[in-house]
Amino acid sequence: MHIPPIITKEFQQKLAYHDVLEILKDGNQRFLNNTQIIRNLEDQRKNLTSAQHPIAVILGCIDSRVPSELIFDLGLGDVFNIRVAGNILNEDILGSIEFACNVVGAKLIVVMGHSDCGAIKAACGHTRLGHISSIMEKIEPVIQQIEPKFNNASNENIDFINEVTIQNTVHVKNQILEKSTIISEMVQNSEVGIVSAVYHLERGEVVFE
Repeated sequence: MHIPPIITKEFQQKLAYHDVLEILKDGNQRFLNNTQIIRNLEDQRKNLTSAQHPIAVILGCIDSRVPSELIFDLGLGDVFNIRVAGNILNEDILGSIEFACNVVGAKLIVVMGHSDCGAIKAACGHTRLGHISSIMEKIEPVIQQIEPKFNNASNENIDFINEVTIQNTVHVKNQILEKSTIISEMVQNSEVGIVSAVYHLERGEVVFE
């Protein structure tokens, strides 16, 4: 689907969540092919000063190698970005997702982890340090679920880390639905979709689960 230079409310509202998913997949394919759309960022900035109508909200990691606008070939005003180590969920993040969808009209929620995630590695090594501990504790239930499946469940086992990365995105997606009546009702009414995904640093591909 063609995405306009400036997303208007009319364009946003006519989209279904599966349309937005296709827009993200198409953008990632352009990123992979190095055929990104040439955008006039100054025009976008000027046209977005009074309003915004993003089509998705992406909950991703703070990792500097995973900027959503670049890997999905998007411009200013196209998506909401929430970034936190390990793409974990807390009350403020949940409220931000509710705001993005229920107030501003975003049609898709993406919980996106990535390969070689430092937060996941630290959690798999059971790191506890200062306020980092609160992030690690939110990933711990996933680790406890996955550990029995591996003989060597450590932060040096790449297969174990990859599995925790994938399942952590699924876990957070399920948490959003469990903890937010607003989002769960919007999903049930097909007003919003929610998916999990993993970005692979080595090849630049986003794999949706």
